[in-house]
Amino acid sequence: MDFTLTEGQKMLQKTAAEFAEKYVEPRAEDIDRTGEFPRDIFEKMCQVGFAGIGTPEKYGGSGGTDIDKVLAVTEIAKKDASCAAILSIHTIFASVLNKFGTEEQKQKYLPETTNGGALGAFALTEPNAGSDAGNAKTTAILDEKTGEYVINGTKCFISGGSQAKNLLIFALTDPSRGTKGLSCILVEKDTPGFSVGKIEEKMGIHCSETAELIFEDCRVPKENLIGKEGQGFKIAMTALDGARIGVAAQALGIAERALQESIKYMKERVQFGKPIAALQGLQWYISDMTVRVECARWMIFRAAWLKVSGQPYTKEAAIAKLNASETATFVTNLALQIHGGYGYMKDYPLERMYRDAKITEIYEGTSEIHKVVISRAMLK
Repeated sequence: MDFTLTEGQKMLQKTAAEFAEKYVEPRAEDIDRTGEFPRDIFEKMCQVGFAGIGTPEKYGGSGGTDIDKVLAVTEIAKKDASCAAILSIHTIFASVLNKFGTEEQKQKYLPETTNGGALGAFALTEPNAGSDAGNAKTTAILDEKTGEYVINGTKCFISGGSQAKNLLIFALTDPSRGTKGLSCILVEKDTPGFSVGKIEEKMGIHCSETAELIFEDCRVPKENLIGKEGQGFKIAMTALDGARIGVAAQALGIAERALQESIKYMKERVQFGKPIAALQGLQWYISDMTVRVECARWMIFRAAWLKVSGQPYTKEAAIAKLNASETATFVTNLALQIHGGYGYMKDYPLERMYRDAKITEIYEGTSEIHKVVISRAMLK
């Protein structure tokens, strides 16, 4: 197995790093403070092709694979995890449509999603259906007379919920069948009966907005069904497998930046007449951080490689996400400790990174859920 990057991938990585340094880093502190959705940065990500990674060029995409997506998301996350989260979660919409959508749906929605600046959202979670996605209560009952689905229910914790132009909603088209009655339906933002409720105030990733979505007799054409009726749970789980690689890449970017900041600080900070890099205890911190980051990187690439190769990757995606997210928390914690009081202050990015890291252990499946996925795969 060869994980050597191609020349094209090296160029993409370099482009993403330069993009993040030029457009993301200067705004990171401000958008963290205000919680403002960085529409300008998102539109630039669409313009340069990041939002189209993984989508065929004939639909306005940039082509490429999940390995390319990992490279872009990681570099952006080094400067701001919120912006990386926006990109990573947005691409779930395109990946679902590309895999399960009809030709007409792809032609209609993918071009504006990949390069047109139209944010996409993925709405699965409900107040009583977080880790237990099969407990969803939102319904979408077909009105045979009009040929429309009538959607009723509430979704919560939806990233980009109020900013998205198009949303993938998971609802029961046949409530009597449980998860086998769950379907995926595309809802456009301005559809009557759809509204945005509470915008959550979060510990971290502030500019990656998280919203409540409300559906009250929201009527959507039957043609907006993605895949087939009853395929929703399969679509959601397939999407989450890929999304977990994206979250792992976010976590990796946070951890890599925290490690870089720590090395730089240790070389510059002088205490007791010498740089603190000379202190063995802190040297061991750097060693522990480096080992965790390297392991996370290669687990992520392996999961992405398996997906690109068309091989099963559910277990590997869970391993990559579990390990990378815990690595991000571990590394940012040690990095803040290395920086001492300075790390606790907003003058350094570590305070923000420390807060941002935690969510990677929670969304797109908690660490506990990933342990269930991994253990089931090993014990079957």
